[in-house]
Amino acid sequence: MRVLTKFDPWRSPLCTCPEKYSLHPYTGCSHFCLYCYATSYIGVRPSRPKRDFLTKLIKDLNKADRSLVISMSNSSDPYPPDEKLHKLTRRTLEILINRGFKVQIITKGALALRDVDLFERGRICISVSFSTINDELSKKLEPKASSLRERLLLVERLTKRGIPVSARVDPVIPKLNEGLEELVSILVNKGVNHITFSTYKARPDNFQRMISAFPEFRDKWYGMYRRDGVKMHGYWYLSLNERVKLLKPLIKIAKREGVTYATCREGLTSKEFFNAPTCDGTHLIE
Repeated sequence: MRVLTKFDPWRSPLCTCPEKYSLHPYTGCSHFCLYCYATSYIGVRPSRPKRDFLTKLIKDLNKADRSLVISMSNSSDPYPPDEKLHKLTRRTLEILINRGFKVQIITKGALALRDVDLFERGRICISVSFSTINDELSKKLEPKASSLRERLLLVERLTKRGIPVSARVDPVIPKLNEGLEELVSILVNKGVNHITFSTYKARPDNFQRMISAFPEFRDKWYGMYRRDGVKMHGYWYLSLNERVKLLKPLIKIAKREGVTYATCREGLTSKEFFNAPTCDGTHLIE
């Protein structure tokens, strides 16, 4: 069974990512974010190292296209707390870097700082995810992920070492985490070179978790998603007008701060919302 696969197996027409590989050393995710979309097909379970992962990886790499970026990881964080014990992501990076592959790391785990020696040797960019400027809200939304302070420190320390860093401001959730403009400015001041924005897309299981955690928004969210929203490719989206209303102020700050920016799977591909060589920040590699 292959562990290195082409990204976007569902071939969503809303995906604007460049052609790339997807690689997950772990299955499941110990961060337990309430809004996680991956739980709809893998369930809610802690990170677990994939069996015989490194052996399978080496076999796959022998046939891989070296011009494509390898993205770690899109649905299971490569730096869960469990990585401190298993060091599977570190061993994976050693193999990828020694073979000259381009790598993007997407994480909420401050443990990534441990591997800065590898980042400095590799063709790598790091994408750190944020959903709020409020640490208390972050702990509720992302109970086992690194704290907001720890992630901001990760960004700052990586950029000071010359590692290209982008950020995902994701998900932007109506009524809950609005007011993210300050976060965008802070990220740029910490050295972020690119920001990807994405609104919350509801699936039955994550929607149930969200309304259980925030019952005060239940009726409002039902109206915005189920009554007035639109069903697209397995997700309930906010209406286009609502998405634009949420994203425009954030885009405005990114533009003012002079970094590249894009939206993720929103259908907003005009230069106003997508002003970057890539949506995911992989253009920062080299």
